Amino acid sequence: MIRLLLAIALAFSLPAVAQVTQRNILAQKYSRIAFDEVLIPLDKWAPYPRTPEEWRAKADPAELAGIVKAGEEALEKPIPMVTASLLLDFVRSGDRERHAAASFGRRNQLMSLVLAEAVEGKERFLEAILNSVWAICEETYWGVPAHLNVQKAKNGLPDVEDPTVDLFAAETASVLALTDYFLGGKLDKLSPLIRPRIYFETNKKIFEPLKQAKRYGWLSTTSPVNNWNPWIISNLLITNLLLEKDARKRSENAYQYMVFLDRYFNSLGDDGGCDEGPSYWFAAGASAYDALAILENATQGKINIYDDPLIRKMAAYIYKVHIANDYFVNFADADPKLKPDGLMLYRFGKAVNDPQLTAFGEWAYGQFGAVTGGNGYQRPRKVWNLMTTSELKQDKAKSYKPVAQSWLSDIEVLTARSENGIYLATHAGHNAESHNHNDVGDFIVYADGEPVIVDAGRGNYTARTFSSKRYELWFTRSEYHNLPVINGLGQPAGKQFNARNVKSNASDKEVSLTMDIAPAYPAEAGVQTWNRTVKLDRIRNAVEIADNYALKQRPDSLQQIFMTVCQVDTGTPGKIILTTPGKKTVSLAYDAKSWTVSTELPSTEGMEYSSFKTKWEGNPVTRIVLTSKTLKQKGKHSFVITKS
Repeated sequence: MIRLLLAIALAFSLPAVAQVTQRNILAQKYSRIAFDEVLIPLDKWAPYPRTPEEWRAKADPAELAGIVKAGEEALEKPIPMVTASLLLDFVRSGDRERHAAASFGRRNQLMSLVLAEAVEGKERFLEAILNSVWAICEETYWGVPAHLNVQKAKNGLPDVEDPTVDLFAAETASVLALTDYFLGGKLDKLSPLIRPRIYFETNKKIFEPLKQAKRYGWLSTTSPVNNWNPWIISNLLITNLLLEKDARKRSENAYQYMVFLDRYFNSLGDDGGCDEGPSYWFAAGASAYDALAILENATQGKINIYDDPLIRKMAAYIYKVHIANDYFVNFADADPKLKPDGLMLYRFGKAVNDPQLTAFGEWAYGQFGAVTGGNGYQRPRKVWNLMTTSELKQDKAKSYKPVAQSWLSDIEVLTARSENGIYLATHAGHNAESHNHNDVGDFIVYADGEPVIVDAGRGNYTARTFSSKRYELWFTRSEYHNLPVINGLGQPAGKQFNARNVKSNASDKEVSLTMDIAPAYPAEAGVQTWNRTVKLDRIRNAVEIADNYALKQRPDSLQQIFMTVCQVDTGTPGKIILTTPGKKTVSLAYDAKSWTVSTELPSTEGMEYSSFKTKWEGNPVTRIVLTSKTLKQKGKHSFVITKS
């Protein structure tokens, strides 16, 4: 769980180079005065049930029983210690999971206890809640050590005189705000000092530091922002609207946070695509929806931009990159497998009036169940999910029709599927995207919902992952993606390393992406042009990768890489047989006169690579290397992938 949470969150230090379009959708539509007029006062706003009776009327009884059980389990656990040594662990070893286990564990336990008490109402969880709240309030810093680089002092411990706001500080604030909302009266009976302490610490650690907006990259007005912006803002909104008793400050803060959200929308291309990938979309586009849902609810529906084309496209992105079951297109740092939050998708689909997204949500809820409870993040979302369980019944038989193809023009991602179960995704782009891997021209292929040719994905997040040594890690390098290695060189990082002359094509017969990936390689590789076409041929039910290149001189070496999690049989010249975990066979055809074949297993040893021992259902990642025998200055070659 901790690795998954860190995977979604911790990469804001990566460069995010793209265009910023000053749409300012919310600020243009709603003035400060208009916002103030429609904002529901604190004493009249009740976004969630407050009594067990209200909960029983709003939620599935089975889900409520699960909430109570989780609270009982949390009740048996001691409060984890968050020590100075744990904080220093990051700068000493590069590890971020030991601190996360303790810090995240505190928040998860508190939220589980709070929800259990809220839905049961017997006061048996209160003492544990009191102790957890007090322990969290006592913390110097609510974030994680990896994010202390914003502070002036950079020695591994947080500077109490320089509070700063990161993802997890905002998450912590919302946990305490929800605690205050659900159990405020009961906390007052325990001590009249608890709720004032919650507000004091939140004001000191969150509201006041945010007044220095220019110090936070996730609030930039000129550079693009990523998932940090909507994720943090969704937590800021619920925290402010539930905790701030001064009506003027409450309205000013909420309006300011709404304007901050515009900066995420300004960072998107017109296609609404998420260059961070699907797993990050649940912290990015989905968090933007969380924020919009909070604003809508707190203003009786008066703040509402769901009809804006960009918001609709942002919502649709997630089903456009769904492959099958729990597999999604996983370029960059995105994970290949995730269990989509069906209840949230259902609500988002209804909000933007997208039947495809609504159906996708119904299907996901039927397949994977409810995403509710105290563990993880996006707690306000999970509370709304819990209330939605009375409206949407889990039905595993629900189905939806996946999109046949999609083209996301700004992030330059193409997806397509054939009638016989072949799925293709490919992309152009550049090597300075958020959570970037050096992978311009990469592609993936699935057969009957199983991975065949893959993007191996990211490893474990450590200090090295987001440092100058990032591209020493094999999983970020183009040499470990489905790309050529030219004169021993792969692609470097940077926006200047990109694709040009990018063209997509879609018809009943074929779907293809054509691009020149020569600019993605360094000058010393000697590439003049490298025109790559990645095509799904719907007549032949085959994927073809065709390269037409010209180099400045005859190369010293030329290789083509294919990454797979299948069993690999190279015994037949001209044909590589790939057997999926589900025992489906796929063939990769090549010209045996032009290429020799070898395989290797990338390392799974070391802090950054341990997740590859269990990723892909425990199947090892294999690197297939085709090495050119002919070494021509100019040439053409192709590879064809078909189901056997």
